[in-house]
Amino acid sequence: MKLSFPDVNSPTISFDERLQSQPGTHAQDLVSEQLRTRDPNWLLIDEGFTFTREHEIESLFAIANGYVGNRGSLAEGSPLSAPATFVAGVFEQVNTPGSVPQLMVLPDWTGVRIWINHQPLSMQHGEVLEHRRILDLRRRILWREWRHRDPDGRITRIIAFRFASLADRHLLIHSLTLTAENYSSVVRFESSMEVADGAVSLLAPEWIPRSSSARPNVLPLGLRTPGRDTTVAFGVTSQMLNSTNVAGCRRVDVNERRIMEHCEIELDVGQECHLHRLVSVFSSRESSKPFDCAMKHLKDAIPKGISATVSAHTSAWESRWSTADIEIEGDNSLQQALRFAGYHLVSAANPDDGRVSIGARTLSGVAYKGHVFWDTEIYMLPFYIFTHPPSARALLEYRYHTLDAARAKADKLGLRGAMYAWESADTGDETTPRMIIVPNGDVLMVPNGELEVHITADIAFGIWNYWQTTADDDFFLQYGAVIILESARYWASRGAMESDGFYHIRHVIGPDEYHEGVDDNAYTNLMAAWNLRRGAETARLLEQRWPDYWRELGTQLQFTDQEVGTWSKLADVIFILFDPKTLLYEQFNGYFQKEPIDLQSYEPRTAAMDMILGHERIQQTNIVKQADVVLATYLLWDEITADVRAANFRYYEPRTGHGSSLSPAIHALIAARIGDRRLAQRYLRQASEIDLGNNMGNAAGGVHAAALGGLWQAMVFGFAGLRTYPDSVSFAPNLLSHWRRLAFPFEWRGRKLRVSMDPSAVRVAIFGPPPIQLCVEGGPQIQATSEGEYVAERTDRGWRPWQGERKELI
Repeated sequence: MKLSFPDVNSPTISFDERLQSQPGTHAQDLVSEQLRTRDPNWLLIDEGFTFTREHEIESLFAIANGYVGNRGSLAEGSPLSAPATFVAGVFEQVNTPGSVPQLMVLPDWTGVRIWINHQPLSMQHGEVLEHRRILDLRRRILWREWRHRDPDGRITRIIAFRFASLADRHLLIHSLTLTAENYSSVVRFESSMEVADGAVSLLAPEWIPRSSSARPNVLPLGLRTPGRDTTVAFGVTSQMLNSTNVAGCRRVDVNERRIMEHCEIELDVGQECHLHRLVSVFSSRESSKPFDCAMKHLKDAIPKGISATVSAHTSAWESRWSTADIEIEGDNSLQQALRFAGYHLVSAANPDDGRVSIGARTLSGVAYKGHVFWDTEIYMLPFYIFTHPPSARALLEYRYHTLDAARAKADKLGLRGAMYAWESADTGDETTPRMIIVPNGDVLMVPNGELEVHITADIAFGIWNYWQTTADDDFFLQYGAVIILESARYWASRGAMESDGFYHIRHVIGPDEYHEGVDDNAYTNLMAAWNLRRGAETARLLEQRWPDYWRELGTQLQFTDQEVGTWSKLADVIFILFDPKTLLYEQFNGYFQKEPIDLQSYEPRTAAMDMILGHERIQQTNIVKQADVVLATYLLWDEITADVRAANFRYYEPRTGHGSSLSPAIHALIAARIGDRRLAQRYLRQASEIDLGNNMGNAAGGVHAAALGGLWQAMVFGFAGLRTYPDSVSFAPNLLSHWRRLAFPFEWRGRKLRVSMDPSAVRVAIFGPPPIQLCVEGGPQIQATSEGEYVAERTDRGWRPWQGERKELI
């Protein structure tokens, strides 16, 4: 690792100074644990400490705000800790054959070790009297409570909290209160930030040794990412006080690997001391002078004080929860899982940055190297579309900014239009590894980057869904339309008309990744046909509504009426294997001839079926990894008849091994829609426990963002039965028998709606004009105006028509 310290002559710099109390910060300017949410349905608690679960707990208790994320590691570390900080869009790539970009692991800003009379405070020495980590989902604050008796009998109580501000995405807070319960002693805190191997360490050019009287109480630290030349700058300030407002002493050591702060203070029996750390993070992605930004940012943040910073953060979260919280009465464990899902989904998106998307494991872990998949558009995007459209728009803008990479990929393969990468990072180039080592040690080739092509249609589907739901014409014209057109152009070149008169798309991998290189995968072909039709429709809409723009686009990209005219024709003759007698889609050509396997004979099992049978063996069977045809029936619901949807679910459900976290939520959704409450409940529980129960066994790599988005969809689109159209909103409630009430907010075409369902009624409150049409289970529609509540009651003969009220809005 090459290190450089501009303007620093000594390899180690040390100085002492008195910590000064900044304006607005004093011992009373603290966040008491009494302010923590008390409702257990808003709290995730890890009681005690289990070393072997530490990586899993670090993922679940991660904090983030869409810009920066931090795993929920212990401040003092442990032999099995894996602390990490991530900044969205900051990737590194080592210069070795076969390497791909990966999300950069940045210095951990939460590390603090404590010394009592020169003895380290450690959970591995002495006796842990109490220990718990508490994630306050409502206020988005991670708390830690620790009471410890050291080998000399000294009892220390620690209350700490940390958060990544949602009100100020560049600001991180870590605060710790220590109480000396039965001793008097000097207490020393050592907090450090260390640059990992592989990165070039930097100091701000103006950071040179000075006298302590001239030194500001701010430390800069930065690094440059390998292979990307991105600079990330941290500004850190620490303040230490005891309960009588006496400041501690501070010493800083800087060497070639880290900056270490030593803060000391004397405590008497029963006294408290408080260590506050404020951290600012900026990168060269958003500023050419990230150091200057970080320093100025802290200068502005310090006078506000900790309490004001916490208040702004919690207020921002209250606002987001008002648009995203699903309430369920009658199932506390599900309620907690839904809030856990909402917490991590809100934490993952940044509406202010349209050049980043959400990796499969968010900013909570290193699994999948931070890469972006189809997970974003198909599983996560609906949550943002219906709860926070600016976040949804930003995620789709990422696909526009990586459009050139998609075009280049298509061109490299001799195809036209845009072929999106199966895995992408900051540039949009294909980042799927060529090979991986599976848990049993075998080396497995990964052809998904070339063959799992349905992602191009998935992205177009997400764009169309966003536009139809939000009516955001500005987005459609600036970003969305061109992607739909270029993706349609791709599909028109990916397949071929053959002698049977059909358009075949051969040698692909569908969502069921257990079968590779198959022909005419039903999901891929159905979505390609959908994409071709939307491409033709987009061209017609542009020509009719925005003719000047269409002429400009047609000239720029050489679209002709003849080319666009072929898209609908190809869509009509795409080869779909469908049996009108059984009403079944064959998942791909030859699937029905695969070896039948009884999955029940392998239950109970703790491993995925491809791990049990092996990669080669499973391809010869009819085991489906995850929702494939079933997913297509959900996405294309209005294009597929009810009997076909039900027949395919009944056929493929017992053949699906759910080897992916993406699968259970979709099965819960479809089961709810077709009225199979037993299966719906089973799959809903499975989906809700993927992270909280670690039932996939890999939560250590980060939370499963697609599963969290799928859980939200299962509740809103499955059990509540929400469906939207250009001029109306409908519901088809399918509540489980033990649920007393299901309520949720959502946004649709500029209106805010709040829905409350119980076994006997559906209530909808509407805020914002103009009027909309409401419907329950295909019953009569009414025109509902804003600022009113409308109630539909269930009777023995079905749903009684809506009644409007203008009071007691829910």
